Amino acid sequence: MILFLKFLLAHILGDFVFQSEKWVKNKEEMKVKSVKLYVHIAVHAFLLLLILQFNLKEYWLGFLLIITSHYIIDVLKLYLQKKKTKRIWFFVDQILHLLTLFLISTLYTDFSISIENFFTDKLLLLFIFILLASSVSAIIIKIIITQWNPEKKTENDDSLAKAGRYIGILERLFVFIFVITNHWEAIGFLLAAKSVFRFGDLTSSKDRKLTEYILIGTLLSFGFAILLGVLYLYVLNAL
Repeated sequence: MILFLKFLLAHILGDFVFQSEKWVKNKEEMKVKSVKLYVHIAVHAFLLLLILQFNLKEYWLGFLLIITSHYIIDVLKLYLQKKKTKRIWFFVDQILHLLTLFLISTLYTDFSISIENFFTDKLLLLFIFILLASSVSAIIIKIIITQWNPEKKTENDDSLAKAGRYIGILERLFVFIFVITNHWEAIGFLLAAKSVFRFGDLTSSKDRKLTEYILIGTLLSFGFAILLGVLYLYVLNAL
């Protein structure tokens, strides 16, 4: 695990700390002809050597595999990503890097994963309740409140696509976490913050139906999250 964390530290420094936005744009434009691509790889190599204390006698194979795989993954990303898929390929790229670092670290450490140990009752329970608080609750709340739906898009409507759905998911996850960690006071701060941001919209719209619609949605969202948090703790204690 310590070796993997060393590899991960070098990766974070190389990919996020010591790589500027100009480098990224240059790589996207020039691809394999970009000088910045090779400077980026060289920075990774130096950081990796530094963190490994230049101990290539023991880690030379892992060093070569990490640098080579990083170059290949970056090049594949540069050629496969499109303007609309850049966000997706960013996460694919990082997942591949992390998976590679993990696999290479297993060459030097006796590390094994047991499926039975990973999928414990408590972990499965937490995963289920996270899904209930995010995706399942979103669908249920939508079904309940769509019978009113007073919002009508106008020419001045500059709301982000699906912003309401993502805000609702995030707020329920936050409330759920606050409940299971016994930080009930944080729920009040979250509700107050949302009220402040929404107050301007409701004041300018002067629409009573819209105000009631948002209030119902907010109360349902917070209510579901609190209920699921309490229920999770009850089931967890019963295990």
